[in-house]
Amino acid sequence: MRILFMGTPDIAAQSLEALYAAGHEICGVFTREDKPVGRKQVLTAPPVKQLALAHGTPVYQPRTLRDGKAAEDIRALAPELIVVVAYGRILPPEVLAIPPKGCINLHVSLLPKYRGSAPIQWAVIHGDKTTGVTIMQLDEGLDTGDILMVQPVDIGPEETSGQLFDRVAAVGAETLCRCIEEIAAGRAVPTPQDHEKATLAPPLTKEMARFAFEQPAQVIHDQVRGMNPWPAAYFECEGKKVKVLDSRVHPGEEAAPGTVLSTKPLVVQCGASALELCQVVPEGKKPMEGTAWAAGRRLKAGMPVV
Repeated sequence: MRILFMGTPDIAAQSLEALYAAGHEICGVFTREDKPVGRKQVLTAPPVKQLALAHGTPVYQPRTLRDGKAAEDIRALAPELIVVVAYGRILPPEVLAIPPKGCINLHVSLLPKYRGSAPIQWAVIHGDKTTGVTIMQLDEGLDTGDILMVQPVDIGPEETSGQLFDRVAAVGAETLCRCIEEIAAGRAVPTPQDHEKATLAPPLTKEMARFAFEQPAQVIHDQVRGMNPWPAAYFECEGKKVKVLDSRVHPGEEAAPGTVLSTKPLVVQCGASALELCQVVPEGKKPMEGTAWAAGRRLKAGMPVV
C-alpha cells in the first residue's frame, strides 16, 4: 500500500521499519523538527527522519499542518493511507480528508483508557496488570477515533515503564502491520469507543515524582516503576532529592512510616507494608545500591531514613 508515515521518536521508527520490511511503499515521511541534544546541544534529527533518509524516502518537517502548505504537499504525494505513530501533532480536517483509505494511529493503551501522551507510564503508576496497543481511525479529537484492532500486553510486577515501553513498541509495530493488511483487504471494521469510560494520561512532570513514606509501599513501588526512566520518583533527605530507580515491597512492622527496618538490604517502613530501596541516586551523585547509601549516612535499624 502507498503510505504516508507521520512520527518522530524511537517507537515510531520501529513501526516505520516494520512497514518497510512488509513491503509497503512509503511515499513520504512527516516528522518534527531537528532538536539540540546532549550537553553540547548538537542539532540532531529525530529517529524517524534518520531511518527515512537511510531508505531514500522524502522527509518533511513542517512547523504546522494548518497553513495549507502541508496539505498541498500531502496531496502531491497521493498516499492511499496515512499512518501516525507518536507524531506529536493533531491532524487538521483538511489533512484527514486526503487519503482514500483514511488516517490511522497507533496508540499504546487499550482505548478508551489512557488517552494522551503518557499511557504506558500511567498504566504502571496505577499498578495495572495489563496494557496494550490500539490501532484506531483518526478524527479531530485526542485519541477519540473508532477502534480497528487491539492487542493486550501483560505488565510484569517489577517492570518499569521503560522496560514495558520496549515490549509494547514491538507489539505495536506487528499489530500495525496486521491492521494495514486488514484495511487493504477491506476487512477492517471500525468500532466506536465508549467515551464514558475514557481516562486521560497527561504528560509526567518533575513535580509529580515526589513521594512520602506515609504512602503505602505498593503505591510508592508503582510510582518508582512508572517514573523510571523519567522523571524518577524521589523523596527528600535534608532538603536534597534522593531518586529511587529500583524498589521491592516487603512486609512491614510496627513502626512509624520512614523508619529504617534494616540496612542490608535497606528497607523502610511505609504507611502500609515496607519498601526496599534497591538502587538510589542521591542529588549530585551517581546511582548506587541502597545499602551503600545507608552505609554512607550511617543509618541503623530503628532510625528515620530522612
